Amino acid sequence: MITVYGIKTCDTVRKALKWLDAQGVEHAFHDFRADGLDATTVQRWVDAKGWESVLNKRSTTWKQLSAADKDGLDAPRAVALMVAHPTLVKRPVFELENTILQGFSDDVRRQIS
Repeated sequence: MITVYGIKTCDTVRKALKWLDAQGVEHAFHDFRADGLDATTVQRWVDAKGWESVLNKRSTTWKQLSAADKDGLDAPRAVALMVAHPTLVKRPVFELENTILQGFSDDVRRQIS
């Protein structure tokens, strides 16, 4: 089974969930705005993809952070920021058995199906 992480109001997440349903792919959805996000999960994504890939610096949340939060960012601080502000995570994130996928590109769809 695939776990899809995101927020239900995100257009890309909604598109991904609709596609999974249409493909008959068994999945569970974790809305990290409603259900929260823990450091272990974010660290797993960072270990797999790198914090620079997981952190969405184009988000509204990022733009609202103080300069102190943004300056000198490294992996541990990025993980802490994403746990404190889950909307900083680029979405959707898919967890398959031993694979972490991010986004909803053609390549991601091929790897899922």
